[in-house]
Amino acid sequence: MKCPSCGCLESRVIDSRQNVDANNIRRRRECMACQKRFTTFEVVESVQTIVIKKNGTKQLFDRQKLLAGLLKACEKRPVNAETIAAEIEAELNNSLHQEVTSGDIGEMVMRKLKEADDVAYVRFASVYREFKDIESFIRELTDIKNGGAQE
Repeated sequence: MKCPSCGCLESRVIDSRQNVDANNIRRRRECMACQKRFTTFEVVESVQTIVIKKNGTKQLFDRQKLLAGLLKACEKRPVNAETIAAEIEAELNNSLHQEVTSGDIGEMVMRKLKEADDVAYVRFASVYREFKDIESFIRELTDIKNGGAQE
């Protein structure tokens, strides 16, 4: 770490403390050349997830888009859309893949909603799977009633 006073690259850490939000570490350092003390902050570098859409275009993952779809599906249902969005975002961040398809995210949402609430699941599935007619709905409802949904 470069000393702000003399520019020396050698310093020693005197004290380290995690910040309240636990997202960074505060370090007190002492320059080996001039003995001046200074503070540095270490932050974990996060890699943004890139979403590959159906048409092949790429864009950064947007939690708000995910949450908007979940809120519509979970409206007036006993399901916490925020929690599901956070779980999916954490799963994406913890994966070893920097790029993910929109279809993969849709399947993750479907799996989480299926576990949480059948009505929210069918609402989301109707848009995600682009049901064209009542027969598509009936097939999906029959699958749910019989214990397994298309996946």
